[in-house]
Amino acid sequence: MRINNDVEFKAALNGLDIHQQRRVAAAFIESVLPLCPDNRVSSALGMVKRTGISDAELASAYREANSARVELFTQCGKEADWLGQAGHFVAKATLYCVKPPEPGINLAWEAAMAARMARTCETVAEGAGTENHEAENQYRILYDLLNT
Repeated sequence: MRINNDVEFKAALNGLDIHQQRRVAAAFIESVLPLCPDNRVSSALGMVKRTGISDAELASAYREANSARVELFTQCGKEADWLGQAGHFVAKATLYCVKPPEPGINLAWEAAMAARMARTCETVAEGAGTENHEAENQYRILYDLLNT
């Protein structure tokens, strides 16, 4: 069954275990990763994609991604640097991909929302407004992963 809206999308994500959530979140982040120039983010993403990652490695990836998120936010300054903000949101999405699970929080959903914000910042920077197709892209990514 195709995923056509956020209700179906979120329901599908809620059916995933933590390892599946991380795998799906990583795929969402890869879609927007070119918007983030910080190597710590791509490194954290690479770590989480490995099978058998330890809790200590996840904690290290979390610290690195969080440092990148804070620095990218700070670099945006008072004036709106929309591409800088996009990088910040990619780093934020990566945080959800590597953070410890919390009751009631779906890591893949949170990563998806931050990735959408990154794409929105990109379209604003390009002068194209806030319209983009990241949600539909995420529906396709999730559908493809669930059906492989």
